[in-house]
Amino acid sequence: MNKNNYTHRFPQYLSKPIQVLWFETDELILFVFTLTLALIYGKIMWLVFLVTQYFYTRTKRLKARGFLKHILYMFGFIQMKKYPEYFQREFHE
Repeated sequence: MNKNNYTHRFPQYLSKPIQVLWFETDELILFVFTLTLALIYGKIMWLVFLVTQYFYTRTKRLKARGFLKHILYMFGFIQMKKYPEYFQREFHE
């Protein structure tokens, strides 16, 4: 009998990203979004779907973790709490 009565299994890797099949979360979101557009609009959107998946996955492998979040921040689509504005040149704590 197990002396420890833990109900949850401790994760093997604390910083391991969530994956669905072979996609990480950001890749899955991009995949579903572009697939939906391709199914709705057809023709050229299938090419956009394939090219987007290929180049995003390839680019992501060369960049640091959190690449998509920082790109969205750079273009002004999301705000990061307690961070300076993207175009701010100097930051004093």
